[in-house]
Amino acid sequence: MRAELIEVVETELKRFAADLNLSDAQKTQLKTALENAHDKIDEVRQKNPNITRGEAVSKIQEVRGTMRERVVKFLTPEQLTKWDTEVTKAKTFLGEQVGS
Repeated sequence: MRAELIEVVETELKRFAADLNLSDAQKTQLKTALENAHDKIDEVRQKNPNITRGEAVSKIQEVRGTMRERVVKFLTPEQLTKWDTEVTKAKTFLGEQVGS
């Protein structure tokens, strides 16, 4: 994983860990999920240097969906509600602009 991605993962992990009051085990699981998601996005970019914005957004949404499937397995229902809220209101998530 590239150094700048490691920094992004650490920033996102800290934000979610604080916002969701994650246990140490949950932090570890979330870190792995974030790393995998960022790796997948980075791989798409490397394999498709001329990807259009629309195609990139579609791939990122796909990765986010997969990530949500992972977090459902270790977050409590209350944490999952907060997760969805935080992801929705985040200006960036998985290193990308969210929303409009």
